[in-house]
Amino acid sequence: MGRLGPAERSAALAYLGGHEVDVVVVGGGIVGAGTALDAATRGLSVGIVEARDFASGTSSRSSKLIHGGLRYLEQLNFSLVQEALQERSLLLQRIAPHLVRPVPFLYPLTHHGWERPYVGAGVALYDVLGATRGLMRGVPRHRHLSRARALRLAPALKRSAFVGAVAYWDAQVDDARYVMTVLRTAASYGAHIASRTQVIGFLREGERVTGVRVCDLETGTTLNVRAQQVVNATGVWSDDIQELVGGRGQIYVRASKGIHLVVPRDRIHSRTGIILRTEKSVLFVIPWGRHWIIGTTDTDWSLDRAHPAASRSDIDYVLDHVNSVLAVPLTHDDVEGVYAGLRPLLAGESEETSKLSREHVVTHPVPGLVMVAGGKYTTYRVMAKDAVDAVAHGLDGRVPPSCTDRIPLVGAEGYPALWNSRYRLAHTSGLHVARIEHLLQRYGSMIDEVLGLIAEDPSLGHPLTGADDYLRAEMVYAATHEGARHLNDVLTRRTHISIETFHRGLAVAEEVATLLAGPLGWDDDKIKREVEYYTKRVEAERASQEQDTDQEADAIRLGAPEIVPVARPVTEPRRR
Repeated sequence: MGRLGPAERSAALAYLGGHEVDVVVVGGGIVGAGTALDAATRGLSVGIVEARDFASGTSSRSSKLIHGGLRYLEQLNFSLVQEALQERSLLLQRIAPHLVRPVPFLYPLTHHGWERPYVGAGVALYDVLGATRGLMRGVPRHRHLSRARALRLAPALKRSAFVGAVAYWDAQVDDARYVMTVLRTAASYGAHIASRTQVIGFLREGERVTGVRVCDLETGTTLNVRAQQVVNATGVWSDDIQELVGGRGQIYVRASKGIHLVVPRDRIHSRTGIILRTEKSVLFVIPWGRHWIIGTTDTDWSLDRAHPAASRSDIDYVLDHVNSVLAVPLTHDDVEGVYAGLRPLLAGESEETSKLSREHVVTHPVPGLVMVAGGKYTTYRVMAKDAVDAVAHGLDGRVPPSCTDRIPLVGAEGYPALWNSRYRLAHTSGLHVARIEHLLQRYGSMIDEVLGLIAEDPSLGHPLTGADDYLRAEMVYAATHEGARHLNDVLTRRTHISIETFHRGLAVAEEVATLLAGPLGWDDDKIKREVEYYTKRVEAERASQEQDTDQEADAIRLGAPEIVPVARPVTEPRRR
């Protein structure tokens, strides 16, 4: 269902090179994927191209939360919070129950008197906004806790650091996997999808954009993709794409860097996540399987956008703030993984990125081109709907309204029944029920496809040596069904081995590359090259994380070569 293997990629490029489509989407992150799905489910013919791997930018480097954003209530941005919480309900209950799950949080209170009613009123409003317009919240209500009750939930907290707490619920998601699932759903509705395919210019008829010129980075060949409308959904690269058409346009997107640390679950003794206020941002301690994700920062970033680097100063900042409430402090030795991502913010007058807009904007910079920018992961579906509404204005004939609020993603249909049958699945497959639960929460009702690989080759039912949360079959499946083209794609996005292990994937790189070799047609030299590239990437990241400044960290991270270098685009002269 919605398979995205090597043959499907070739077929998509062949189709796009020989047919005009209604809309071609540039950018394979969550907004681009959502736009492709929205358009395809309205009956439009759709292509989507991505210069790197799907979700390789912002959409795989988030806090992995589906949430309304408590801090936006303090900014009185009630409409943004309500919109996000409505989307949270839809994702939890209808669109992706196999991928989006409730997660509990504790908000420690540090002042007697005024703080409890102030925070309590905000969280109560959060609950109310999450249950408007006929939607159930999908998560339990908040509750107030004494310090003693909070310590029973989170013994890791320093008793002297707080006076009580408020417990509330939000939701979390594997961000990169969710993008891939949206893309596979779009493919099941007829979208033509290709990664490692870079837009290097626009096709024009006078002032009107009539398509894009793309380079298949895997082969070096170029092709013209003709379309009635083009959507620029490239996030922090939005201005680069605008330059290709001869001008920045009406919106300016500014990048804000947020870094996250991953530590083992046993380093923090708690049954709940924790949310802390800092002087610059909000800090989350988020349960993540056998790990915790701790972040984030919020700082301006104007250096390399493909590989934003986390400096030692960033890591120290996060550790210092989380240690302020922990009875047993974390050290650098506790950190398994580090990742940095860039938020695409709409530039405003403030110099502080934390005050720039998280709302989105859709514009028509030139005829035939739609640009969508800003927003947040949780509201991707609304952004996509607005973008396709703008596309519809530029198309002749009637375009039906969006229906993605009623379209379950692939893997969602039948998931509750399969979850109830997980012990039977374990018995018939020969896998432990814990493995079946892991697979169900990653693939939902598509679990049969993974189990089918194991049935054909029982060795694929064994875990990876050195990353035993994942089965060998999942590596093969990433290449045959999920669009993975390279080792890095699998270790950092189809799985999160690169941040969930102290070796950062190096101990399994050769085993995984060998598993990918069959479906991707690699010989021994290609396997060696993929492992060498991945090793250099990890070495560069580790070295960059020892540097004190962004500039030093960026320079070292750029020392690792791209496995598939991007092309040099042809920029049109700026139009006045």
